[in-house]
Amino acid sequence: MIKFSIPKLGILLLCCLAAVSEATYAKYKDPKQPVGVRIEDLMSRMTLAEKIGQMTQIERSVATPDVMKKYFIGSLLLSPETRIKMVNTIQKGSLSTRLQIPMIYGIDAVHGHNNVYKATIFPHNVGLGVTRDPQLIKKIGDATALEVRATGISYVFAPCIAVCRDPRWGRCYESYSEDHKIVQLMTEIIPGLQGDIPGNSKKGVPFVSGEWQHTKHFLGDGGTTKGINENNTLISLNGLLSIHMPAYLNSIRKGVATIMVSYSSWNGKKMHANRDLVTGFLKSKLKFRGFVISDWLGIDKITSPSHANYSYSVEAGVGAGIDMIMVSNFTEFIDVLTYQVKHNIIPISRIDDAVKRILRVKVVMGFFENPMADYSLVNQLGSQEHRELAREAVRKTLVLLKNGESADKPLLPLPKKATKILVSGTHADNLGYQCGGWTITWQGLGGNDLTSGTTVLQAIKNTVDPTTRVVYSENPDEDFVKSNKFSFAIVVVGEPSYAETFGDSLNLTLSEPGPRTIYNVCGAVKCVVVVISGRPVVMQPYLSSINALVVAWLPGTEGQGVADVLFGDYGFTGKLARTWFKTVDQLPMNVGDPHYDPLFPFGFGLTTKPTEG
Repeated sequence: MIKFSIPKLGILLLCCLAAVSEATYAKYKDPKQPVGVRIEDLMSRMTLAEKIGQMTQIERSVATPDVMKKYFIGSLLLSPETRIKMVNTIQKGSLSTRLQIPMIYGIDAVHGHNNVYKATIFPHNVGLGVTRDPQLIKKIGDATALEVRATGISYVFAPCIAVCRDPRWGRCYESYSEDHKIVQLMTEIIPGLQGDIPGNSKKGVPFVSGEWQHTKHFLGDGGTTKGINENNTLISLNGLLSIHMPAYLNSIRKGVATIMVSYSSWNGKKMHANRDLVTGFLKSKLKFRGFVISDWLGIDKITSPSHANYSYSVEAGVGAGIDMIMVSNFTEFIDVLTYQVKHNIIPISRIDDAVKRILRVKVVMGFFENPMADYSLVNQLGSQEHRELAREAVRKTLVLLKNGESADKPLLPLPKKATKILVSGTHADNLGYQCGGWTITWQGLGGNDLTSGTTVLQAIKNTVDPTTRVVYSENPDEDFVKSNKFSFAIVVVGEPSYAETFGDSLNLTLSEPGPRTIYNVCGAVKCVVVVISGRPVVMQPYLSSINALVVAWLPGTEGQGVADVLFGDYGFTGKLARTWFKTVDQLPMNVGDPHYDPLFPFGFGLTTKPTEG
């Protein structure tokens, strides 16, 4: 038997512990090491399979801890049902891999945390552009980040910084303006979501102290022919760079972490396959050092029909400079990309560039130190403070287009005290229409059961004097209106909810029976028409019969903001950030065009003052 004295045994144990500590120490796990050192150390340890796994973003429906562990998946696209417990369960799968690289999880949060019940739904971008208020936008970004983080998610697919040049596009409401200068101004949402970038940061380097987000869709998505979604943008290089590129410059300067590529084409070349713009311009010339992500099945759509030649799509997309790919069949993507790298079709240097960019964002975000979601922010979801901010935003997005037949006889602001008032229209008591697409579901939902909020009708009832009788009739006939002797009427009409291609429209008309409601009501009593829509719509035929016209865009859950201004608690201040056309035959028509002859020009908006007392 060998005997040890106590002191010698202690020394031996310390030596063993030191040896174990040295063996398990890894620079990439050490937050005291520089970011570059951590990334290089981690990449030197990674196999090809681990690298390609980092480049793969999969759906929640196919994500399990075992899948994360087996395929080293780097990112997860989450469904609306996502909650903290689920996020952490999946994350544990990633942390059980050899190198314990945490995965990132992303969700669309384009006007608040819009996929989650009871979250605050802010006005869509088409309304926010009206405010021209970057500090308001920054506050909205901060509030959105808190609500998203409250459900355990750290990555949002927003903002959209498209410059919509044709309202026939079904995504036009995701754009702040037809004018790139306003879109540039609104990129202040980025430091709201991510945190303010330090003054000593290098240009192009991502910075994340809050939520991690990306800008989309690079490049020219708002300029397609006739506004057809995912179509072709015909424009010179100078036009592309002067109209559609400027907001990306602002975003990169503000430390945006990721940029999503557009489904659309530029002069016939698919953006997902455009190496000159993705690698040559964005990465090389603009020095963007975050990572580039595809849109959902974006590389599949490089071919027509989609997925017709997947091997070519992978080669073209990854070769163009896309670093992370949103996929449905992740094993197919991994197998194809692995084959192409092993057979020198795609160089390993392209893989290393992609993985370095992905890891840089994960390291900067502090994900290696704090990979698990926590419950500390759960009370932020739909908080009263955030709802008050959304209500303020609604007030500032409203644009007054007509107010009486002359300036000395305005109809607005309306009196709170009246004998009897009529509220009508398909959109007066419809929270789903108020919120629009990208709310709870992709296309949005009609009705009042989708989430928690205040309709315009309820807001009116909340605002008027207790002695004022409010009568609601969605689509009254003219006899009903005439026989009831209303003091005045508020007609709320607009578009149904929609998203992306389903919103493409060549006629841009009000939903039926909106026009008939306007004629029946406004032909019999003084009326204000409130339009709930994601873009300008045809209004010229009804203008002469309307006493006052307000566009509320897609205000979200806080309809009280509409009544705040209609009844004079606050004044109208909004100015159009889009041109309001007379007929669709004029489109596309944007401010500065030689044939510019709008119904209401860009920048137009009547103002009122708050009612005293």
